Amino acid sequence: MARKFKSRPAGHDRPTLYQDITEKIIAELEAGRVPWVQPWASAKAPLQMPHNASSNRCYSGINILILWHAVVSRGFSSNAFLTFRQALELGGNVCKGATGTTVVYAHRFTPGNERRQAAEEGRTPGTIPFLKRFTVFNLDQCEGLPDAYTAEIPRPDPDQILPEAEALITATGADFRIGGDQAYYDVANDRVCVPPPSRYFDPINWNRTAFHELGHWTGSRGRLDRDQSGRFGSETYGREELVALSGQSAPPATLQ
Repeated sequence: MARKFKSRPAGHDRPTLYQDITEKIIAELEAGRVPWVQPWASAKAPLQMPHNASSNRCYSGINILILWHAVVSRGFSSNAFLTFRQALELGGNVCKGATGTTVVYAHRFTPGNERRQAAEEGRTPGTIPFLKRFTVFNLDQCEGLPDAYTAEIPRPDPDQILPEAEALITATGADFRIGGDQAYYDVANDRVCVPPPSRYFDPINWNRTAFHELGHWTGSRGRLDRDQSGRFGSETYGREELVALSGQSAPPATLQ
């Protein structure tokens, strides 16, 4: 049986960190913005998941909200970030006076003594959770980087459904119908209906709508069996809408 340890540094840091993030989200909501749905009409950056420009790995979890907030609120033209050291390793540097954005890394580790003792006792070694903060800088805050890191990302054709989006929709197996002038999930007939992309001012909004309705589709009795009986304005209705809203944000961003 594995042991569990308490980590005072991580435990001490976590409440403050969570409080900082919660306060940012509340401030966005009070300003009339939904922080998990990037307001791209007011953003200079194209739709894309926040990612590390050096490793090309996408950030995950709460870091997505933190970095999207930074991109929109500070007017960045890119969703790519680097640490101070990574900028130097790529031959550039962070601009003097630039203020970075704090992101977090959560994981667990096993001390060497615990690993050895567990081996002697024939049990699974225990782990210690830790939470680490570090600072990243948007590419707009860097200079001297190779051209490959500063090239503009092409915008998608507004009348085209991205092949990746179409493949993901097909993979769900949903009865997905394109046409008409209304978007909805038909609970009784278990099908999703959305207008064609040409009816939208921006292609990202078609993707958002499609995956929003597919979010509702996941809650049917034969799938996740969520309560979808709530009327508009009820707590049940609001809870279901939050599920669909969360489902409409990340997929469109990862498809770019």
